[in-house]
Amino acid sequence: MLGPSARVRGRNYYTFQDLVGVRAAKGLLEQGVPLQKVRRSVESLREAFPKTTQPLSELRVLADGQTVLVQDDAGTYEPTTGQAVLDFRIDGLESDVIRLLHFDHDDRSRAYEHYLEGCRFDEDEQTYDEAEQAYQKALSLDPTLSNALTNLGNLEYRRDHLDIAERYYRRALECDPEQPEALYNLGFLYFERDEVEEAVVMFRDALKSDPSFADAHFNLAMALEERGEGEAARPHWRRYLALEPDGSWADIAERHLQKGPR
Repeated sequence: MLGPSARVRGRNYYTFQDLVGVRAAKGLLEQGVPLQKVRRSVESLREAFPKTTQPLSELRVLADGQTVLVQDDAGTYEPTTGQAVLDFRIDGLESDVIRLLHFDHDDRSRAYEHYLEGCRFDEDEQTYDEAEQAYQKALSLDPTLSNALTNLGNLEYRRDHLDIAERYYRRALECDPEQPEALYNLGFLYFERDEVEEAVVMFRDALKSDPSFADAHFNLAMALEERGEGEAARPHWRRYLALEPDGSWADIAERHLQKGPR
């Protein structure tokens, strides 16, 4: 539902505001707020956040299944319009459902800085150890930073420690069950173990979370081909090529499409 701020060399990168948005969305969905209203509210919230890694000290998301209001240090407002709301209009909501998202300025912002440091280090095999240390520092400050857990899993995968990698991916999904990278990477592990049915489920779940995840389209198509479902794979080959026309696997996708329907 909420994509990353940037994708570089096939990897997704999230700002602190992206991660706050995901948490807010999860809380609203749990309270029965309709999906379209959640999408509009959270997109408006992310646009309203300061363009910095420093989070708000406290963000209160109030919902009763239909109405969504937000309280921050500046007051109460409707996230989709930005319109201020007088206190008497929230009395009923306060007695119903209130989601509280607390952010510690120091710990959460420092955790994210360590996470970004890890991202810089883990591009080079020579600095994998430094990347691991940075991610672990991030998690010591914010144990729920699921992207750091996923990236630790990726490091262990590159070291050929597949069981450890899988544990990190599962821990990431415990923190954020809809994180597309963890879902995708777990699916990739299943696929490598010839557990194709499980891989298909994971790739599809990753795409539900992030429909523009090119590698998930590619590997879902591969898994469907493996199951003999070439026709079902074709839309994913096409989508991969639309997203990554010059991608590393574009020639493979094109060859599959040139085969024609089976």
